[in-house]
Order: sequence, then C-alpha cells, then structure tokens
Amino acid sequence: MPVRPNLTEGPIARTLFAFALPILGGNVLQSLNGSINAVWVGRFLGEQALTATANANNVMFLLLGAVFGVGMAASILVAQAIGRDDLKQARCVIGTSATFFIGLSVVIAAIGMPAARHVLVWMDTPPAALPFAEAYLRIIFLALPFLYAFTFVTAILRGSGDTRTPFLFLLLAVAFDIGLNPVLLFGLGPFPRMGIAGAATATLVANALSLAAMLLWLRHRRHRLWISRHDRALYAPNLTVLKSLISKGVPIGLQMMLISVAMLAMITMVNRHGVATTAAYGAALQLWTYVQMPAMAIGAACSSMAAQNVGADRWDRVHQTAKSGVLFNFLMTGALIVPLIVFDRHTLSLFLPDGSPALAEAIHLNPIVVSSFLFFGVTFVLSGVVRATGAVVPPLIILALALWGVRVPFASLLQPTMGADAIWWSFPASALVSMLLSVLYYRYGGWRRARMLPAAAEEVAIPAEVPAQVPSPVADVGPTSEPETPAYAAASAVRK
Repeated sequence: MPVRPNLTEGPIARTLFAFALPILGGNVLQSLNGSINAVWVGRFLGEQALTATANANNVMFLLLGAVFGVGMAASILVAQAIGRDDLKQARCVIGTSATFFIGLSVVIAAIGMPAARHVLVWMDTPPAALPFAEAYLRIIFLALPFLYAFTFVTAILRGSGDTRTPFLFLLLAVAFDIGLNPVLLFGLGPFPRMGIAGAATATLVANALSLAAMLLWLRHRRHRLWISRHDRALYAPNLTVLKSLISKGVPIGLQMMLISVAMLAMITMVNRHGVATTAAYGAALQLWTYVQMPAMAIGAACSSMAAQNVGADRWDRVHQTAKSGVLFNFLMTGALIVPLIVFDRHTLSLFLPDGSPALAEAIHLNPIVVSSFLFFGVTFVLSGVVRATGAVVPPLIILALALWGVRVPFASLLQPTMGADAIWWSFPASALVSMLLSVLYYRYGGWRRARMLPAAAEEVAIPAEVPAQVPSPVADVGPTSEPETPAYAAASAVRK
C-alpha cells in the first residue's frame, strides 16, 4: 500500500524539494496560460479586446487575492492537524472552510455580475474597451465559484502534504483553457463565435471541468479527508474555526494587497519618465515574473511542511525546513538570475526591438532589480515558516515597512537627484531591509509561541453523528506515494 503523505518524517531537503516542484510547475503553467490567451485575444481581436481583458483580470486577481489569505489559513490549520494525526480537526476545518468559501463566492458572483459595468467605469476603463471588458467580466464573475473552489481544494491538499494532485488537475485546467480559447473565440466547428466572451467562457468551462474531475478523483480514491454525504454535519460552520480563518487569513491576504498597491505606485512613477522607460520596465517585468516563482513555490512548501511539524511538535524539523528553504532559494533563484544578467540583451530583445532606447534602458535596469529577488526569496521562505504557527501579523508589518517605509519613499524622494535609477535601486534596498527584519524576527521573535487556534480550543467541537476517523482503504496521493495508474505516472513525469 502506498505511504500516506507525511512531511514530519524522512529527509527534509529531499522531501521539501519534491514537495515544492509541483507548486513551481503550477505557477509556470498559470503564467504560460495567461500569456497564450493574451496572444489569441491581442493578435486576433485587437488592442481594445486586450485592454479589456487586462482591466477585467485586475478585478479577478483582486478578488482571488482577497481570499488567498483565508485559503492559506485553512491550509495551515489542516497541516497542523495532520501533523498531530488529528483527522477529526482536519475534517472539521475543511467543512467550515468549504462552506465559507463557496458561500462567499456565490455572494460575490451574484453582486458582481450586474455591477460589472459600474466596476469597470470606476476603474477608468477606456470607453472603446468598455463593452469588451463588460462582456468578459460578467462571465468571469460567473466563473468565480469554480475558481474559488479550485483554489480552496488546492490549498487543503497542500496542507495535507499533497502537491501532485493539484498540479495534475491544474495541468488539465490549463489544457482545457488553451484548447477552448480559439474554439470559442472564433466559433470553430459546432460552437458559436463568442469573441471576447469566448475567452472568459473557456476559463469558466476549464475550471469547472477540472474541479469536477479532481473531486471525483478524490472521492474515487476515498481520500481520508473526503467529506461524504454521511458526514454533511461537518459543513455546519464551526465558529472557533471560522474566527481563526478570518483573523489569521486577513493579515495574509493584506500582504498580497500591499504588494499589488506598491506595484501600482511604482508603475505610476515609471510612467512619468516616458514611453521608453515604461516599455523597458514592462519588458523586464515579464522576466521577473518567472524569476520570483521558485521563491514563491519554496515558501509555500515550507509553510505546509513547517505547519505539519509544528502540529507534531517536531521543532528540530521546523528549523531544518527553514534552512533548507533558504538554501534552495539561493540555488534555484540564483540559477535563473545569472543567465538573465549574462544574456540580458538576448532575453530582453524578445520583447523589445534591437537598437531601441527601451532595450538599452532595460539592459541597464535589469541587473539592478533582478538581484533583489534573492533577498525577496529569503523573506518569503522565513515568512512561510513563521506563519505556520499562526504568527501572521509580524510578516505583514515587515512587508509594510519594506514597501511603504523604504521602497516607495526611496524611489519618490531620490528621483530628483538619481532620476529613474532611484526607482530601480529601491527594489534591492527594500528587499534587503525586508530580509534583515525577517531574519531578526525568525531568530528573536515570539513566533514559536503563536497559535492558529486559542489554547482552550485546540480540540474543536465535532458533531456527535460524525465518526472520529474515516478509514481509508486507499492511501492519499502525496510526495512520498508511488503512482498507481499510467495517467498518474505520466503526470509525475511532467511534474516539478
């Protein structure tokens, strides 16, 4: 019988690496999917349609970011319970979280569909692109429950020690999305020509099908965390768990919002230096998106792995997880940074024509900024580890100080003397401060005493009619499992 996913035993570095690779692969898949879809819309429907999707996607990312923190909190709670081998609490968390996520997504979708045009007008969407954006955003709101549910199930599986299954079904969703886009855009075969609405419909259908397939797969495998119809009492919200999800999840979500707002402030300052500088910054951003992915994947993996070991009271493994995560960050992020600096002209010329002023500016700014992602990676890893105990406010404060106490003021106040270079140097300056503060808090802070649940509520109330533990004749899929089907083996070969 395959071994259940267990992040509290075995070699730490090898387990962490195998656990993080599917997360990294999923991040890459999502970025590639967005790029490919943008090519279809931009090249065949025109600039107005591409502008429309950009505006609508900003709304979607904001809505997804708003619940990102709650998903992380649910993942940490499940991971701690799994580390304690407390399936009762893990399944209670899942039931409460599922009710919260699905209920919230339905409410947002119901409000957002009729309000889509008003939201876009408030965002100053160009009038020529407004009809396209409204048609696109209405369907995105309709897709939101599926997007939320997919995000939620993915977070829960990661907390339980399984990143392979989310990667496999994300791969399926991306394949559906890429394949359906041209079919629905242009009305190929028996399908109607939907134009810009076809791109959003492809996203809706792809996520709905992949979510359904993942749920059927988990039910078929009799996953130990699966809540059957006989256990539906677990879907009644547990107020203690719900309070923890919100109180711990909101600060994590605010971190994502702080980053988004800071990036808006930076692009506003960049715009003032003219088209060439903005184009150079935009081209470099395309590369930086991929450079930061290893650190984000490792940080997410460290959070789940540390949370399981916190639950198991294996503090030696918690600290080794942090050390291994920092080491992998330097190795993997550094492996991307070096060629991007050495071959910067070749990589940046993919987005900018040879001889343009923008290309020269991009070659100048890229090595200044790109090295800061090494520092960023350390912060991301250590923040993931300390959050695993429930210490979610200090990482938020550190991020706020780094972005709004260093980066934005540095770039704004020094531009009169340094010009655009003040913007570029603000990235490594803020990243270095963030790393130093994170290291100090990890070394001397009180994160080890933090809790996800109040001490008196370690054992959450479970409905009496729900069995304490559901035997699983088929083990869960996880980082130490052996694939049992050809499809699973094929996915493993692609993975991470």
